[in-house]
Amino acid sequence: MNIQPPKPAATPAIARDAVELQAHVATWRSAGQSIGLVPTMGALHDGHLSLIRAIKGEADRVVVSIFVNPTQFGPGEDFKTYPRDTEADLGKITAAGGDLVYLPGLGDMYPDGVTSDISAGPLGDVMCGASRPGHFDGVASVVARLLRQCLPDVAIFGEKDYQQLLVIRHMTATLNLPVRIIAAPILRQPDGLALSSRNRYLSAEDRVSAAALSATLRDLAARAGTPASNDGASLRALEAEGRQRLLDAGFTRVDYLDFRDGNRLERAEQASGDTRVFAAAVIGGARLIDNMAVTA
Repeated sequence: MNIQPPKPAATPAIARDAVELQAHVATWRSAGQSIGLVPTMGALHDGHLSLIRAIKGEADRVVVSIFVNPTQFGPGEDFKTYPRDTEADLGKITAAGGDLVYLPGLGDMYPDGVTSDISAGPLGDVMCGASRPGHFDGVASVVARLLRQCLPDVAIFGEKDYQQLLVIRHMTATLNLPVRIIAAPILRQPDGLALSSRNRYLSAEDRVSAAALSATLRDLAARAGTPASNDGASLRALEAEGRQRLLDAGFTRVDYLDFRDGNRLERAEQASGDTRVFAAAVIGGARLIDNMAVTA
C-alpha cells in the first residue's frame, strides 16, 4: 500500500495595509465566499489557534490580524514589552489553516493620531475597566477599525476575555456593523490555568501557584450554585474568601473577584444560570484574568 505523506499546509497570504487586505477580501467575495476574522495581538498560543480552527466552520476564508494596540494599554503597563514574535506566529497560523494574515502598522490603524474615539459605555467601566481606565475604549476603537477594514461576515473572540466579548458585541450593535460576533470557550492547561500570552511572564514557581486562580473560581462557582449559598450575602462572603485564597496562594494583588450577571455585568444578588464569577489578580510579572459560569 502506497501511503502518501500529508500535504503541507498552504502558507497564508500577508496584507500589510487595508488596501491589500480589501483586495484579497474582494476577490473572495466575488467568488461567493464568506469571511471570518480572528483579531489578535500576536504572541499566539493554542487558545488563539483554537479560534482559527473554530471559525473555519463558520466561514470560507479566515483572516487573522496581528496588531499590538497601544490605546488599550495604560500608563506603566506592558505595551513596550508585550511579547512579539511575528515569524513564529506566521508558522502557527499556517498550521491552523488561516488564509490571510493582516499586519497593519500604527499609521494604518490610527492615521489621525493614536487615540480612542469609541466609548465602551457602562460595560467597560467595571472590573478590568475600573482597574485599567480607558482599556475598553481602546479595545472598542481598534476592533471597530478592524471590522470596518475587513468587513467580515463573522468574527470570533475567546470567553477568557469575557468582558471584552460583551463590549465588542455591544459596540457592533451600537454602530450597526453587519458582523456576527461568536464566542469560543476558554482553553486551559491540564492544571486549569487559562491560556494567555502573558503566562510567559511567570517564573516556574509562580506558574505552579497561578493554578490557584482557576481552582478557586471553580470551587466558588460550584458552591454559589447551591441553595445555601446563592443569595447576595453568601455571594459576598464567597468573594471575600476567594480573594484571601488567592493572596494565600502567592498572588500579590487581587483587582477584583466578583459574582456578576453574565449579560450586563451587574453585581449578582442571587446566583442563577446567567451568573459568572470573574477575577483579575497579579502574580509575579503577570496580571491574570479568568471567569467561570455558576452551575446553578
